Amino acid sequence: MTSVERVKRLFAHKKPDRIGLSESFWGDTHRKWVENGDLAENESIAERFGYDTSGAGGVNLVVDIDYEPETVAEDEDTVTKKSGNGAIFRYHKKHASTPEHIGFAVTCRREWEEFAKPRLVFDKRRINFGQYRDQKKYCADRSLFFNWSSLCVFELLKDLCGHEHMLIGMAEDPGWILEMSMTYADLMVSHAEELFAAEGRPDGFFIYEDMGFKERPFMSPAMHRELLLPAHKKLIDFAHSLGAPMMVHSCGFVEPLLPALVEAGLDGLQAMEIKAGMDLLRIYRNYGDKLALMGGIDIRALETNDKAVIDRELESKIPAVKEGFAYFLHSDHSISSAVKFDTYSYFVEKGLALGTY
Repeated sequence: MTSVERVKRLFAHKKPDRIGLSESFWGDTHRKWVENGDLAENESIAERFGYDTSGAGGVNLVVDIDYEPETVAEDEDTVTKKSGNGAIFRYHKKHASTPEHIGFAVTCRREWEEFAKPRLVFDKRRINFGQYRDQKKYCADRSLFFNWSSLCVFELLKDLCGHEHMLIGMAEDPGWILEMSMTYADLMVSHAEELFAAEGRPDGFFIYEDMGFKERPFMSPAMHRELLLPAHKKLIDFAHSLGAPMMVHSCGFVEPLLPALVEAGLDGLQAMEIKAGMDLLRIYRNYGDKLALMGGIDIRALETNDKAVIDRELESKIPAVKEGFAYFLHSDHSISSAVKFDTYSYFVEKGLALGTY
């Protein structure tokens, strides 16, 4: 069975030959494995392990597409940059991590209306046709399932005005947040339509939307329904109009948001972060007949580099979730440089052995 055949069956909850396989990595991990001689300098981890999915975005959703990134400050360990959103972030040089939020040009409705909204309009220059075309052909040549990938509205708003201003806005000026989320959703759809008309449709959509932290979503389910779900539904409906399923990636605890997303037609969830409070088996029991699930394997088990610990993690989950014919082997976050190459190789081998039908 080819990867594209396998993944289509998994999204349809029909029995394939085995569970799916995909993964995410910190940049440090590839670099360390190369330094240790486990990989060649330019060797693809995805090709080495035979992942079933790949993807490309090809749409630039920054406010000012003509802006050249500006270095604001730099020291031995960090570099601080200003983006085309007018946002300032501090990045670590020596290891991969989430950047520190320093400041934002958009913190209220007035700044949105003056700086961002007039610039967030359709422009074909936002579309990287070549990147999408090349990756689509790469997947077709290898019979891989090809996703159109993009940040979604919560992530885009976070990059524009930061979590604090966005979340306060949800409470104090909800109409502003709804307007911004729908502006981005409309922008995503209009540019994707132009891209797909020129280069062909993807097999699926893979959307990034980190809506939770430890044990809680960033917003209440009611706020999500009112202010973000209309945008999510627009994108889900658009994907379905093309015959493509949509999977959403979300770190953190987002389980309280799942009823609304399932009602809106969401097809899949990734990554189900254990340390944030997510539980693969509980989510499978409650939503396994509706959602394809990718992840939910505790990265901390892999970071022990202890095969017995990994065995217990996999054996406690894979035999159960494989029965729904809609599971993809993946960690609950990303593979860090603490995971040895041989450990990850064992994880894949063991996981797929348990996940073969």
